[in-house]
Amino acid sequence: MPRTRSMAILAVPLLTAGLVAQEAPPAAKGDPKDLSFMAYDPPSTLVVPEHPVSRARYPFVDVHNHQFELTGAEKVREVVKAMDAMNMAVMVNLSGRGFRRIVDAAGVETYRLQDQAYLRDLIALTEGVAPGRIVHFTNVDFDGAGAPGWAERAVRELQQDVAAGARGLKIYKSLGMDDRDAAGERLHVDDPRLDPVFEACARLGVPVLIHTADPASFWQPRDARNERLYELIEIPDRWRDPAKNPSWATLIAEQHNLFRRHPRTAFIDAHLGWMGNDLGRLGKLLDELPNVQTEIGAVLAELGRQPRFAREWLTRYQDRVMFGKDTWAASEYPTYFRTLETADDAFPYYRRRHAFWKIYGLDLPDDVLRKLYYANALRVVPRLDKGRFPS
Repeated sequence: MPRTRSMAILAVPLLTAGLVAQEAPPAAKGDPKDLSFMAYDPPSTLVVPEHPVSRARYPFVDVHNHQFELTGAEKVREVVKAMDAMNMAVMVNLSGRGFRRIVDAAGVETYRLQDQAYLRDLIALTEGVAPGRIVHFTNVDFDGAGAPGWAERAVRELQQDVAAGARGLKIYKSLGMDDRDAAGERLHVDDPRLDPVFEACARLGVPVLIHTADPASFWQPRDARNERLYELIEIPDRWRDPAKNPSWATLIAEQHNLFRRHPRTAFIDAHLGWMGNDLGRLGKLLDELPNVQTEIGAVLAELGRQPRFAREWLTRYQDRVMFGKDTWAASEYPTYFRTLETADDAFPYYRRRHAFWKIYGLDLPDDVLRKLYYANALRVVPRLDKGRFPS
């Protein structure tokens, strides 16, 4: 499962002699050429019409959220109140099994899934306080796959979790990158020893939302040509040393092989499959594999910088894309609504490390917006309350 690495300080090539991660002094107090590019963020002088959107036009399903702190009824009510304010009808919490933190004798942190009772208690809590508003996917611990009885145990737990109310399976990016099999070898995303899990999902009628790899830029040299350099300086542990990690292309190929091998299993390819910058390629994948859907969590900035093509693409693939956000931060959702619903020009994305560029509204057609906000999720995620949405 996901784990932290030791936070070693990484040497990052400089764009200029003054490139540092902290804020630089104002240019007036020194030579402007020494200004850090991370500190350079001038307010725009562009004056254009603005149409902020604080509440989604339609009730929506967020199919990609993570809730690790639903510790009691009051916290659930707090989250639901924020959902009501933005018109979120249903939240899908992908972290149904949660995590427990483990620190070994050397001080190295790892995180392991909680037991099944954690999920059952969480479902009872949310259903008791706000029935149908927060639903949960379960998770599988892939470490140790291939050991005697592993597949049988994983399938048994999956079946029990679905019977207890789980609506699907979420797979973290640790599969393929960090998880190891019983022999200590890298566990490939498409390892055939995992097939019983995906076959069980098809049999049980639940989708698999899978996050594989990260943006391809995380594997590229940390230099002036890397579009995500800002993020790799701010969070250096996100860089993937190509000498020590499988390549991005390898991981994505494994994921697509998995999709092909299980045509009866419904997959939701998280984060536009990390192909939001190449929607044509993503479209070819969707054309080939009718069992694959996708969602827009944490990649809105990719759509917002190509508004005309993204609008055309989302219209073409309107039956295959769902709304997702990923990190729970209620203040960030209005940027999604504005991007999807308006034709506004050149407004800021909410997290600069994801996008140093301005984004533009897609002004999606109403029928496309309805499918993105709720209709596709109602078709893919089982047992959602259709009464919460327009007919």
